[in-house]
Amino acid sequence: MTYTEGTTMEARAQARYIRVTPMKARRVVDLIRGMDATEAQAVLRFAPQAASVPVWQVAGTAPSPTPHTTTTTPTPPRWSSARRTWDEGPTLKRFRPRAQGRAYRIRKRTSHITVVVSSKEGTR
Repeated sequence: MTYTEGTTMEARAQARYIRVTPMKARRVVDLIRGMDATEAQAVLRFAPQAASVPVWQVAGTAPSPTPHTTTTTPTPPRWSSARRTWDEGPTLKRFRPRAQGRAYRIRKRTSHITVVVSSKEGTR
């Protein structure tokens, strides 16, 4: 968990080497860009794209950036998603045999997901 200066706190979750192409994944990330975290998870849960599953899982594991309090009345943390990025990971290169001794390259692309959630102290 990373605390930044001022009233904003951030928490970060990351998944690496996910076997989804970055182009398909960026389409899902653009779908939920700028949404509140709970709204984005609801959209991701029912999105038909296969890349929405890893993003939904990583967004669910992002810890709440609000500090632990010792009050007796539990209040649900209010947090919003600050950033979601989907970067390209290493590409696995495979070869497929073709006719007349030729070989075609197959590129199995991987991706890295980073979800950063933030909270303001005044919104509790």
